[in-house]
Amino acid sequence: METTLDKLEANKQTVLAFYEAGLNGKDFDAASKLIGPRYVQHNPQIADGIEGFKGFVEYLSETFPNLHAKIHKIFAEGDYVVAHVHGVRVPGQRGTAIVDIFKLEDGKIVEHWDVMQPIPEDALNENGMF
Repeated sequence: METTLDKLEANKQTVLAFYEAGLNGKDFDAASKLIGPRYVQHNPQIADGIEGFKGFVEYLSETFPNLHAKIHKIFAEGDYVVAHVHGVRVPGQRGTAIVDIFKLEDGKIVEHWDVMQPIPEDALNENGMF
């Protein structure tokens, strides 16, 4: 019998696998197996649906083939998973601090939101963004 903790951990593992396949691996086919029958995209720069995600992966493959996303923290509550991510499009760049929010249904990703902030060269504190 699956417990709430089992479901939360499974949802986190789904999101981790999605990152590895879709973003780091640029493997749409593998990542698409983790997406549910609907995929609502809230990032205004990515088209809605599974085809929108496919176009995004193709764009990354062509434009930023060495893009890498490192998840620093991941949290799950209910049907939601939140990841605190360091995204670097080109090796050697400072990159972007990202908070991704995913909604899952029946263990599959069905909705995505994100907030992104470029990592500045200079900061007014020494705390870092991760």
